[in-house]
Amino acid sequence: MTDHISVERNGGILHIRMNRPEKKNALTRAMYATMADALTAAEDDLSVGVVLFSGSGGNFTAGNDLKDFRELPPNQGEEPSVFRFMKALARADVPIMAAVDGVAIGIGVTMLLHCDLVFCGEITRFQMPFVDLGLVPEAGSTYLLPKLMGHSQAAELILMAKPFDALRAKDLGLVNRICPAAILVETALSTAGVMAAKPPRTLRLAKSMLKQDRETVLARIDSEGQIFAECLRSPECAEALTAFAEKRKPDFSKCHTK
Repeated sequence: MTDHISVERNGGILHIRMNRPEKKNALTRAMYATMADALTAAEDDLSVGVVLFSGSGGNFTAGNDLKDFRELPPNQGEEPSVFRFMKALARADVPIMAAVDGVAIGIGVTMLLHCDLVFCGEITRFQMPFVDLGLVPEAGSTYLLPKLMGHSQAAELILMAKPFDALRAKDLGLVNRICPAAILVETALSTAGVMAAKPPRTLRLAKSMLKQDRETVLARIDSEGQIFAECLRSPECAEALTAFAEKRKPDFSKCHTK
């Protein structure tokens, strides 16, 4: 457990809130573990109709906490908390919603591909900076993103790694609705309440039928994880993370990796 994740139950809604505002809700191993445990418990509890993810302090999440990440990088063979969280998302039959505001970076974007409804604030900024960090995308996103928006749009988001806004996210099908930030969570909770009042078993069966490629997604999470682990040991990643820590532009000219 960690104080940086708030798990609140309100009727049939389980609200999981990332609560580390001073770091823009950057995710640590302990935060992933708490979210994975909460989501797994919700999946086993038919009285939970909807799981809603949100962030505190005006942001969703800035992605992985790079300091925590560098001190003990994920090793897929040990099923670390980040992989437990990704797989819990991919396996979930319970409907999942997200209320996204401020910044949504890295897994803050890729986790949305496993959500059934995503609402975002008007000034939300999204980014998948993996390539710029000498890494590859995760959470099954190299399969789910092209499936959602086509190869060329997915390639632009992944290979260029540039930020994009709420309107672009909605146009690409990543977001269902854009709301004023002041009423974002309230709107999401209201919608979650409507969904949670529906027959729970039928609701989960319907979602399961919508996501019949689950085994493909889980296999992609595994294959991405293997390549991600290899990238972590590369000179490119070392240079990118060092440059980030030193607040300078990385120089990949001497890395000579392929």
